[in-house]
Amino acid sequence: MNEELPDLVARFRVRHGLFRKETVEVRLYELDSYGCVMKTDKLFKPGDTITLDLIMDMPFEEIRAEGVTGLVTEKRKHCSNFFYSIDFFQLESGDNSPLSEKLRRIREVLLKKQSLKSRRSSNTTNGMRQLA
Repeated sequence: MNEELPDLVARFRVRHGLFRKETVEVRLYELDSYGCVMKTDKLFKPGDTITLDLIMDMPFEEIRAEGVTGLVTEKRKHCSNFFYSIDFFQLESGDNSPLSEKLRRIREVLLKKQSLKSRRSSNTTNGMRQLA
């Protein structure tokens, strides 16, 4: 499985009994315009519906896409946790809703961060080779 996406978390609420709910914050491992992959110890079944708030922490502000509804399509066990593939419901590639725009912005920033990180890591290894 890929590594965690930088500075991006998903929050969702899980019901415990009739009156008690718990807010859970998890890391994401993939994100595209159709869905995401998250890792958690909470139990879901393929076919379950989940509502996520995606939050990207930036130095001066947060980019938030709240109320993203998705369908759990796949479940893979990893140690005491599970990786869940989530397909987003209401989002389409040509959609210009505020939620789609925020998700698009999160993906743009994420791609830039990953590009910078890969350039830094390749420059570090090249620099180490030149020193040797």
